[in-house]
Amino acid sequence: MAKPVYRRILLKLSGEALQGDRGYGINPQVLDEIAREVKAVHALKVEVALVIGGGNIFRGIAASAHGMDRATADYMGMLATVMNGLAMQEALEKVGVPTRVQSAIEMQQLAEAYIRRRAVRHLEKGRVVIFAGGTGNPYFTTDTAAALRAMEIHADVIMKATKVDGVYDADPKKVPTAKRFERLSYLEVLQRDLKVMDSTAISLCRDNNLPILVFSMVQPGNIERVVCGEPLGTLVGDPEAPRTLPVAT
Repeated sequence: MAKPVYRRILLKLSGEALQGDRGYGINPQVLDEIAREVKAVHALKVEVALVIGGGNIFRGIAASAHGMDRATADYMGMLATVMNGLAMQEALEKVGVPTRVQSAIEMQQLAEAYIRRRAVRHLEKGRVVIFAGGTGNPYFTTDTAAALRAMEIHADVIMKATKVDGVYDADPKKVPTAKRFERLSYLEVLQRDLKVMDSTAISLCRDNNLPILVFSMVQPGNIERVVCGEPLGTLVGDPEAPRTLPVAT
């Protein structure tokens, strides 16, 4: 069996990933497939945290563009991430993975309040932790929330699962000759405006030397493959650092 090259990861999923081929909401089949992939990684004794967007239910930026107050729209988007987090928790526990949801917006009946030390303790005890509610503040995306939480829990890497197999210099669906990058520096991502994550998240990762691995989740088993060091996708980070990190002892 392949051995993991990371000890603790933060997996970033878009809300749209949960809707599958539906135009809205949550596709139970997709949810189950993701849960089983996370279970396979969890079985390797890798500590797993998740941040899930809310775009399958509500997009704050889109609503603000149509006249809604930006702060109100963003809070509604944060609530959508809590709904997705609860759905993912249910799917994970159905396949036997102990899971906790921590929300940046307090809602005691549904989720724990976010407490960094408690989150780390859950991970150490072998529980998957889902960070919901964004950062708890408007004007910040779930990309920024993922970067912030990853740094707070001392994750080895942010793994951003997408519908494409890495970062390209153009949209590969529109430009057949688009080039996929194997690795990029943080500065290149910002200068080229490559939309890996928003600029605040990239800057946070750059300031704290936290690598970002962008890969496709379309092919089943890819989450486990990247955790075990297969050179899939695009790595964003220090250009002189190794492609993968050694497991911490």
